[in-house]
Amino acid sequence: MIFVTVGSQKFPFDRLIRKVDQMVREGMIEDEVFIQTGTSQYIPACPHQAFCGREHFAKLMETCDILITHGGAGTMVDAVKLGKKAVAVPRLARYGEHVDDHQMELTARFHGLNLLCACPDVEQLPEALLSVRGRSFAPFRSNTETFLTSLEGYIRSL
Repeated sequence: MIFVTVGSQKFPFDRLIRKVDQMVREGMIEDEVFIQTGTSQYIPACPHQAFCGREHFAKLMETCDILITHGGAGTMVDAVKLGKKAVAVPRLARYGEHVDDHQMELTARFHGLNLLCACPDVEQLPEALLSVRGRSFAPFRSNTETFLTSLEGYIRSL
């Protein structure tokens, strides 16, 4: 199953939903698809819901084979922690999808660390989806233990 999420921002992300819907209609995506549409105006033909409760969202994240997401840090981090194959499409200010283009930087950084596949242009989604299916990503590694050890050492030195 492919789970598509556009997050809970007040901004719509119709470009991404339209593209996924088009790919389903044209047979480029044969998987079951569920789209969390947020405030977007475009209504896809596949199963969708504007917003999901925490439990439903968590279940979709856990059970999906592939995640297609906006470039929000929280969702991308959750995907990496769960070891999900993920494609991240950044929201862009020029389309009224966000206030600036910081998601371009975030998705590029995650991509550079081999944590997910960044798709800076929604028209490249077919290629990105194909790429993510056959790709292995770096596992999540928490830095919490190193940070706590460093903090403890600092506190003891005071």
